[in-house]
Amino acid sequence: MTREFRVGEWRVEPNLNCITKADQKTPIEPKVIEVLAYLAEYPGEVLPKEQIIQAVWPDTHVGDEVLRYSISELRKAFKDDARNPQIIQTIARRGYRLIAPVCKEGPTAESQASIAVLAFSDLSSSKDQEYFCDGISEEIINDLTHIKGLRVSSRTSSFAFKGKSQDIRVIGRKLGVATVLEGSVRKAEGRLRITAQLIKVEDGCHLWSGRYDRNLKDVFAIQDEIARSIAATLRITLTPREQSAIGKAPTTDLNAYDHYLRGKQFFYQYRRKGIEFARKLFTQAIELDPGFVRAVAGISDCCSFLYMYAGRHDLHREQADQMSLRALELDPDSADAHASRGVACSLKRNYVEAEKEFETAIRLDPTLFEAYYFYARVCFAQGKLEKTIQLYEKSMEVNPQDYQAPLLVAQIYSDLGDEEKAEASRRSGIQAVETRLRTHPDDTRALYMGANGLIALGELQKGLDWANQALAIDPDEPMVLYNVACIQSLAQKFDEAIVSLEKAVQNGLTQKTWLEHDSNLKPLRQYPRYKRLIKQLSK
Repeated sequence: MTREFRVGEWRVEPNLNCITKADQKTPIEPKVIEVLAYLAEYPGEVLPKEQIIQAVWPDTHVGDEVLRYSISELRKAFKDDARNPQIIQTIARRGYRLIAPVCKEGPTAESQASIAVLAFSDLSSSKDQEYFCDGISEEIINDLTHIKGLRVSSRTSSFAFKGKSQDIRVIGRKLGVATVLEGSVRKAEGRLRITAQLIKVEDGCHLWSGRYDRNLKDVFAIQDEIARSIAATLRITLTPREQSAIGKAPTTDLNAYDHYLRGKQFFYQYRRKGIEFARKLFTQAIELDPGFVRAVAGISDCCSFLYMYAGRHDLHREQADQMSLRALELDPDSADAHASRGVACSLKRNYVEAEKEFETAIRLDPTLFEAYYFYARVCFAQGKLEKTIQLYEKSMEVNPQDYQAPLLVAQIYSDLGDEEKAEASRRSGIQAVETRLRTHPDDTRALYMGANGLIALGELQKGLDWANQALAIDPDEPMVLYNVACIQSLAQKFDEAIVSLEKAVQNGLTQKTWLEHDSNLKPLRQYPRYKRLIKQLSK
């Protein structure tokens, strides 16, 4: 999607879901602003309703009424009269056209050297190499982020389209890039076949393609060759430092690499059992290669997660501290290592050092979603709400498909009295949750965070239904219990909320600052049982 453009006197910022005229900023729902952005690609042209719906809702069956609602919302935002339109005109029985002048705000994202690397397809006969295919895509992204003249879409943004049969041009526009890399992997009996194609978003033409039939041990060389071929195709001259960074293999041991990739697959589940499996696999990886930085940083992240969400065990905190330091010693220029160190420092409430580490991680890799996201969480824990908002908004720019940041920042907007922005953020987050649940119906985090947003919007029954689904999937998970308590509190089920909080603490929740600062729990703070929980967490 275009990063920023003008419609008449209005500045449109799709990634921030708003339009601005003078000092007046108007929030707009994500899908509604996607309709506007799509119309803006064809100014003055009549676009059939079916074409707009296919472009904006490619994987969802929606009727004309959804599009009519979007057009109505745009007219309200622009204060446009349907009977005497100045912005959007309805063409009876045909569609709509944008009649206001459209211009770009300087160079657009698509006109600059920019790329998204999609998750490579698994063509292995047994279809059991998804983790390996994801790893290859991620390594190519890591290589490309070292090139200063190239803007790279984050892994989380690009992988949101995994398994979806959408036109590459549509994906590229949604990600705001000029080119998209797609590919496939076939792995069998020590051999590897990788194909890759670089596609121009503007017209769908192939700019470059490559096919590699090699031994498995050549996997890193293939990834580097692909990254260099992309740079050459886009006419980017690599500096000696960039060439060195691209040519640097993460490990020399293929078995260690395999363990690491399998561990990442478990880590991205963001559940206690998955994290424990990931830690074991990362540990096995560094037993094979003690210098494998990403695996070392991965262990640190696992220990941080387990400390925060699975019991206040000092051992986890100390291991996070030790492993993050070790990762930095192995590679001081690793963005992942600095981000891991930032989280580890926050566990000891060393917020000054944590913030420095996150800043360094962001400087080294501006696409690292986790750095912005956890930096925001650290600022929230300190009560720095304005800074928290800035970081969440930046994380949403890096990963527009994320459901967490918009739902979390919505609560802060509410706390600051800006209900208009809070509602827009919640609707954006819930829409992202619904997209996530279509492919991952057992994602408890999506369920309980979406439930919180629904309750805040007044959709009480649907919110409680989602919360109960999350509890049914993971009834003893501390984070599920904590967030269900927040939902129950919002629904004015105060006794049930306290019971859920007590169970959360019994099962390992340690975040006292959440209970102290979370406005969802404000009605509970007068209860003696709640006060006892705070005292228990202070020990």
